[in-house]
Amino acid sequence: MSSSAGPSDSDIVVNERTALLDAGQQGQKKATPLPKLQIGILLLALLVEPVASQSIYPYINQLVSELDIIGGDERKVGYYAGLIESLFFATQALTILQWSRTSDRIGRKPVLLLGIFGLSLSMLCFGLSRTLSGLILSRCITGALNGNIGVMKSMMGELTDSTNMAQGFSLMPIAWSLGVTLGPMIGGALEHPQQHFPNIFPGVFWSQFPYFLPSAVAAAFAVTCFLMILFFLKEVQRTLPRQRTQEKSMSALDGEALTVPENVVEDSPVPIRSLFVPSVLIPIANYACIATLEITMYALQPLFYSTPIELGGLGFDPVTIGLWMGAFGVVNGVLQTMIFAPLVNKFGSKTVFRFCEISFIPIFALFPITNIVARQYGINWLVWFLLTCSLLLGVFMDMSFGCILMFITAAAPNKRSLGATNGLAQMTASIARAIGPAASTSMFAYSIQHKLMGGYAVYAVLVTISIFAMGIAVKLPGSPEKKK
Repeated sequence: MSSSAGPSDSDIVVNERTALLDAGQQGQKKATPLPKLQIGILLLALLVEPVASQSIYPYINQLVSELDIIGGDERKVGYYAGLIESLFFATQALTILQWSRTSDRIGRKPVLLLGIFGLSLSMLCFGLSRTLSGLILSRCITGALNGNIGVMKSMMGELTDSTNMAQGFSLMPIAWSLGVTLGPMIGGALEHPQQHFPNIFPGVFWSQFPYFLPSAVAAAFAVTCFLMILFFLKEVQRTLPRQRTQEKSMSALDGEALTVPENVVEDSPVPIRSLFVPSVLIPIANYACIATLEITMYALQPLFYSTPIELGGLGFDPVTIGLWMGAFGVVNGVLQTMIFAPLVNKFGSKTVFRFCEISFIPIFALFPITNIVARQYGINWLVWFLLTCSLLLGVFMDMSFGCILMFITAAAPNKRSLGATNGLAQMTASIARAIGPAASTSMFAYSIQHKLMGGYAVYAVLVTISIFAMGIAVKLPGSPEKKK
């Protein structure tokens, strides 16, 4: 990717000798135009995953209650809901590094297509499942076949250069936010269609499989994306010089040398062990921290919203949950479009990242405060005000991902190792996300059952983890730019 001319939709060429972030004269350059069609398709692919994963959140607790596995004890819902939510990330963690490394060798497009196909298949299976084992199997299929998120981040790094990287990576959280908007709305509005739309869905099938419709809509969206990728997405072309060399690739973060073994083509993927250096691991560790905190927040939100007020929640129904979680996506997408890139350009990636990471502390603190207000006064204007504050803080929280993705991309030793670097980062995040939902929802249920700190102990733990994460952020370099 040349720093003097940006990629176009018709001719996307990556020179493997070009630095990932050629920042030497960044301040004097005009931003390179983004290849709109290719990035648009890439963002559509990114949109599919949150639509599928988030669509189950408004009704997952109700679904668990209907499976007759909790023995009528609503306090146990959190254990099983967290298990189902975690399985996707647990199986993804086992395969995503392999998928990302495969994309370095055979190209991004085949891996993306396989992941989208697996996603659509698993959503149909999820909608037809009426047993715990069926739900578990469908979520495992999704995770095992889906290595897309790491591949998409690698492709975004290939489609951008030092002049437009902040602009390009700012679009990824926006696309995710749109998916977070559509997913809960689909799940909340279309579950139990026979009850909500009896004239349109009168058959016995819809009463037997009340959650098939939102799953089918998510699967149809994935199929549409599959066709767009198949016919319109172009592989980033690579020029592959065959000159053999022994050199040290300078890290994009702090100049630390990554030793490349002898007789390795300089543009070929580096061995995995070459990625286990501080310049790569520090951004990945920060990514894992915010991924853990984010997924625990997303797992706790629907559980908190659906749990009765007297047990520590707000007692919302699935429709209200879906609409409110969808509102976050709308606000997040609009605000990130407006302020993310200007904030990064003015204050720098590290400053914005650290400020946004602090948002987790008040977000978790607002959960018990909101329940206390609801216990005292019911669902009134003050409850909605506190929920709105939490929503706005969530926007800043989400900006931290755009920042850290730039650090991770800059840390890759060369362009042919982007997949492996992002795969390693995503594998680490997937492990954290696999543990997060089950751990947080289990802590929520345990805190309520045993009345630890009045049932609010889970939030004290998460605030403590948020403070710990802030300490790791200090170790990031000043900016994700390659030093000369």
